[in-house]
Amino acid sequence: MVVRSCDGDTITIIAKPNQSATWRTNKLVILALAVPSLGAGIGFALAGAWVILPFAGLELAALGGSLYYVNWKLQYRHVITLDATTVRIDKGFYLPRQSWAFPRQRTGLSIQPERHPWDAPALSLQSSGESIRVGEFLNRDDGLLLQQQLQRELRTSSIARQASQAF
Repeated sequence: MVVRSCDGDTITIIAKPNQSATWRTNKLVILALAVPSLGAGIGFALAGAWVILPFAGLELAALGGSLYYVNWKLQYRHVITLDATTVRIDKGFYLPRQSWAFPRQRTGLSIQPERHPWDAPALSLQSSGESIRVGEFLNRDDGLLLQQQLQRELRTSSIARQASQAF
């Protein structure tokens, strides 16, 4: 998902992966699966087959851990802030873990076409010999939208040719 907002002379573009379900929805799914699973486990435990109960708990713990991990990975985002003099790139999950700041006049957009019709183009912001890849987790439509947003604000410094593929 790509979101653009303007605040005076500052433009902020946020790129983040598509998220099909919120953490609240995931907790409801775990609860919906926990009731019958633990109910059956308790029923078997009362009938004397107590060994089933720990496996039901482990199954729910594995599902909960997996859903939490996926939800955490989907919180990753790239925040590109453009003002009159600088281009700032922040990457991170809940807070920026990596940040770069480039002078806007010397920053360009590098575009490498997609290798497959389903892929998004590879986009990089380049300045002073440094190249930072942005939006690598986006699907094709969102990648093209990010490319359009960045081309509107920055000069395109290079466009790679489509590599011919031999099969």
